[in-house]
Amino acid sequence: MQASHLNQKTAPLSRAIADRALSLQRSDVPPDVWDYLKLCLADAIGIAFASRHYDFATKSLESLSLLGSAGASTIVGQSNTVALRDAALMNGLLIHGLDYDDTHLASVVHCSASAFPAALALAEQNQLTGADLLLSTLMAIEIDAMLGTQAGGVFQQVGFHPTGVVGVFGASVAAARLMGGDSDALVRTQGVALSFSSGSMAFLDDGSWTKRLHPGWAASAALQAAALGVSGFEGPGEAYGGRFGFYALYAPGTSVETDTISEQLFKEWALRSVAIKPYPICHFNHAPVDAALELKQQHALTPDKIESVTVLLDERQFGVVVNPIESKRVPQSEYDAKFSVPYAVATALCKGQFGLADLEDEARLDAEVLALAQRVDCAHDERSHYPEAFSGGVSLTLKDGTRLEHFLTVNRGAEGQLLSADQVREKFLANCGLTISNESALATWDMLMQLDEVNNVTGLMALLRTEANSAG
Repeated sequence: MQASHLNQKTAPLSRAIADRALSLQRSDVPPDVWDYLKLCLADAIGIAFASRHYDFATKSLESLSLLGSAGASTIVGQSNTVALRDAALMNGLLIHGLDYDDTHLASVVHCSASAFPAALALAEQNQLTGADLLLSTLMAIEIDAMLGTQAGGVFQQVGFHPTGVVGVFGASVAAARLMGGDSDALVRTQGVALSFSSGSMAFLDDGSWTKRLHPGWAASAALQAAALGVSGFEGPGEAYGGRFGFYALYAPGTSVETDTISEQLFKEWALRSVAIKPYPICHFNHAPVDAALELKQQHALTPDKIESVTVLLDERQFGVVVNPIESKRVPQSEYDAKFSVPYAVATALCKGQFGLADLEDEARLDAEVLALAQRVDCAHDERSHYPEAFSGGVSLTLKDGTRLEHFLTVNRGAEGQLLSADQVREKFLANCGLTISNESALATWDMLMQLDEVNNVTGLMALLRTEANSAG
């Protein structure tokens, strides 16, 4: 390995992350964080099994045959194994494919979707313990949440998907540690990862599939960055600062307090504010949907009673789920519908629910829902705590002139309103039920809940290779 020419003074944040990552131990993690981590990972696996039910997964997996992917690494839901980086790529895609996976709200990053697949691939390859897998995943989640929070929502405003551009860093640091890298190797790894950071928001214009790919690409690229960094390949000494560093490129104008955030890492535990989703739609839509459901139940509302609806959000969220409003009222695909707050709220008010089935073509073309969506507008609300929380609500005007309003400062599933273990288990079993037997799902849940007691992840990987009933 070549000698490093890095200087701590030229790499303040990269070096701080590297040193803190190397010193992190299982004993540093509070019990509530450890237990919630297992719920997050179980939620991710359930969604991955559910994604196998859909056409995007089938086509994504078919792409591997065009390049060849011989290897011994596991993709959730299939018995045949593939190359290490391809497993990370596809598992990230499956976890994020339904936009049903957890989100760290302040950073707007789907942390588990990139952190878990990278750690899982290395844990399987090296037959690591379940605790090693958990700690590595947590390390990546905490780094990503810290890095993403500093941008304060700017990533999306300038056209980048936060998960895509941030996810490579945490996963690469955790991977480099698992590969035996020292502090210099972890600094190099972050510098290399900077060149792999990517994720355009162009999918919002036509409901295409590329967002699904971003966490998996981050996980796969992280493995490559870590391998290069540990092998001595020189990356920029500081990945985050400087004129061409991460924040200058992806979040221009951001002011980063290096000393403050590096002190917080692995102490304030961002995982406590990671939200597990109750609905398979963009997290920005959750509070308005809950508010709509609450008003519908309280007042026995039916669509024919509603004159107009105003969704209340922070205007910084409009570019994702509101604008252009004419298009958002008539989503052209199930993925388009996930990012339409008019459609989500109209569905909730018409049907009293929102689940995966409400994104299918038959539901999306429901005349009653589309008619109500035409009567939905959106307005900025000063009560919002965005981006720290995805606040939101609805204001309804009924045909008899009555005005109704409900606003949620904190969306359900977020810190202060976390889903319970029983609620996560119910969601997990429902998702798995789309493609595997209840018996297999229960066995997988039990394994994940005791993962920290497992001396080798081989048993978990065998369960994850349960053949799923795929689409098409």
